[in-house]
Amino acid sequence: MLINFFLTLRKYKVPATIRELMDLLKSLQLRIVYSNIDDFYLLSRTCMVKDEKNYDKFDRAFSAYFKGLEDLHGMLESLIPDEWLRREFEKSLSPEELEQLESLGGLEKLIEAFQKAKEEQAKKEAEEGEEGKDGQEGNADRQGRDGPGGPGRGKKKKAKKVWDQRQYKNLDDSVELGTRNIKMALRRLRKFARTGQAEELDIDTTIRSTAHNGGMLDIKMRPERRNTVKVLTFFDIGGSMDAHVKVCEELFSATRTEFKHLESYYFHNFLYESVWKDNKRRMNERIPTWEILNKYAGDYKVVFVGDATMAPYEITHAGGSVEHWNEEPGATWVTRFAEHYDKLVWINPTPQETWEYSSSVSMTQELVEGKMYPLTIRGLEEGMNTLSK
Repeated sequence: MLINFFLTLRKYKVPATIRELMDLLKSLQLRIVYSNIDDFYLLSRTCMVKDEKNYDKFDRAFSAYFKGLEDLHGMLESLIPDEWLRREFEKSLSPEELEQLESLGGLEKLIEAFQKAKEEQAKKEAEEGEEGKDGQEGNADRQGRDGPGGPGRGKKKKAKKVWDQRQYKNLDDSVELGTRNIKMALRRLRKFARTGQAEELDIDTTIRSTAHNGGMLDIKMRPERRNTVKVLTFFDIGGSMDAHVKVCEELFSATRTEFKHLESYYFHNFLYESVWKDNKRRMNERIPTWEILNKYAGDYKVVFVGDATMAPYEITHAGGSVEHWNEEPGATWVTRFAEHYDKLVWINPTPQETWEYSSSVSMTQELVEGKMYPLTIRGLEEGMNTLSK
């Protein structure tokens, strides 16, 4: 039961497991919900989704699998044999009720009578609706039956399904980021240590010391916790990166607020013998790349941000730069960084599914030993996890 639903969730990239499917089946067995699609939606999402960033994927999978189903009767009818339902129903009846059922002609006759009554009720409601359109009933009476929204908008008509409203779309881990989400992903890299002057109240130690002093207050202070991670960022600027300015600005802003020890530099297309800090003065105030390697120790975390989209010779050949004559290939400089810094990643703002079609992206991936990640929530999380190992 629900195997196909489980497979649909996996198709839509919801990381559900067999254990979670078993939990859902156990919940249904205990009748936590029954014959209500809205309740089943909430229960199945609770059981199958363990991270809110997957809510949107779950909603799309749920909508695809249960499309057109207003309640669980259709699913139950297709999955549970009629004979089994009959036996379960008859078990719930007392001997008197069974005798009364037989006097009515059996379960089949009862179901037929119920269906007939249901059809008559639907026909009656349809006729009353027509009378309302012709103005043959009062507004108060019509409003009481159809609801304050008018005909067809009261309790008789279902609201738009919750799973089709897509309220959690912005939490999908494949969408481009806002500054807040970037900050949340970058925090995976933070590492705290207590340094500096003792200027922060140590509550736990104060309580213990006060207790040992017989209740006399003994205040203890400790150094403030500070983020000790040291980060070097290099941003590709200009050319094809113009299409990614907004998200790169958000990433740049987030890194400046999240890391105390941060240095940022710019390059164009690929890393060569010099970089710069101010784009307005990039032709006059260049910083030798050798100076970067000599100045910052190997315990720095290095993050390159660029689309790695260019002519392959810009990576592999001397003189390959489109702006100046470079004495050494860009590949040589990236290799030097990869050898000097153990923790290095490349963040690419272009969609990951397009990387295989660009030879320069593949070459860059090889140079950074496969540690290239897309500029998405998941990509940043994976990149920060790589840097923090």
